[in-house]
Amino acid sequence: MRQIFINLPVSNLKKSMAFFTQLGFKFDPRFTDENAACLIVEENIHVMLLVESYFRSFSYKETCGTNAAEVLLAIDAPNRAKVDELVAKAVSAGGATYNEPKDHGFMYQHRFRDLDGHTWEVAYMDMAAFQAMSAQAGAPAQ
Repeated sequence: MRQIFINLPVSNLKKSMAFFTQLGFKFDPRFTDENAACLIVEENIHVMLLVESYFRSFSYKETCGTNAAEVLLAIDAPNRAKVDELVAKAVSAGGATYNEPKDHGFMYQHRFRDLDGHTWEVAYMDMAAFQAMSAQAGAPAQ
């Protein structure tokens, strides 16, 4: 099975680790030091929080900063309540909401920004509602 490591620059590694710990995430100590922390999303999905200067040593570019977006991170939740719960935890830990929650019928989503302004979208998708909507629209259900 393949793994993915998403790399994000952070201005204060300890504060970022505390923020994501409050959201319920764990870190892999094997890939965590004073320059980087390996946030575990799932067994094969990781987000490397990298001190900005360390991040630049890999990218050879300046970071976008909080007024620009280069990536939107999306994670799923098992239900609508968990979407709201995670966003509320993020706000409580010092993050901010980004837009109002959106209900698309088959999908419910809300966003937060972490301490460095990275946008995280949390979404719940009701596959039964999606398949019903697809069938009504004449698309083949997956």
